[in-house]
Amino acid sequence: MGKLDLFITFANIMKATIPFVEQKFKEFNRLIFGDRLPMIPIKLSNAATFMGMCTFRVKRNLLGRKSYTDFTLKISTRFEQTEKELEDIIIHEMIHYFIHYHKLEDRSAHGPLFRKMMNDINLRYGRHLSISHKTTAAQKEEALNGKRQWRVVAVVVFHNAKIGVKVLPRIKERIVNYRDKVSRSKEVTSVTLFISNDPFFNRFPCSSVLKAHYIDEEELRKHLIGAKKVEIGKH
Repeated sequence: MGKLDLFITFANIMKATIPFVEQKFKEFNRLIFGDRLPMIPIKLSNAATFMGMCTFRVKRNLLGRKSYTDFTLKISTRFEQTEKELEDIIIHEMIHYFIHYHKLEDRSAHGPLFRKMMNDINLRYGRHLSISHKTTAAQKEEALNGKRQWRVVAVVVFHNAKIGVKVLPRIKERIVNYRDKVSRSKEVTSVTLFISNDPFFNRFPCSSVLKAHYIDEEELRKHLIGAKKVEIGKH
């Protein structure tokens, strides 16, 4: 994997922004829902308990009939996802919105009607919607500690034979700056860059501070299985 491939990979992993969600809402409303959904407020959250949520207020008239108002689409920014995964979350919540806005009957939140719409969308548009993308307790813990995220890992070999690792921000200039400055140190033999999604590297702070964390060579070797070595040119 070379310089270009590295940053293409990073571009596919993202966090939600309001302009992105608004754009996708309009796009999918036109493509999938026949422009039958009015635009609703979009809010971002740092919640670890859900990835997406369509909220609303329920009102009942004198006959006990329900109506739904004050719709809001909420997306969590805690999770790093591919663009396709985030799109599927948006579409999932738009199905909920469609069903309630048009006062359609379903047996439960993910009842037969929801499942039919979801399956039809998956088949017709090549999506990968699932029944639920809310996080379980185990997934919440994974989001904090074990979620697979693509990280740039610098492996620093010192003249005293010790090995250090450094997790770097996914910004080319900072990666190059760290590699070049650390490489010039009289204590350092080499600096090698990898991209890895092993959750092991989540435990290390991500920054461009000129330091590294010592690690056992065998332990590091185990967690670099499947990692890709990358080359990034100078400024």
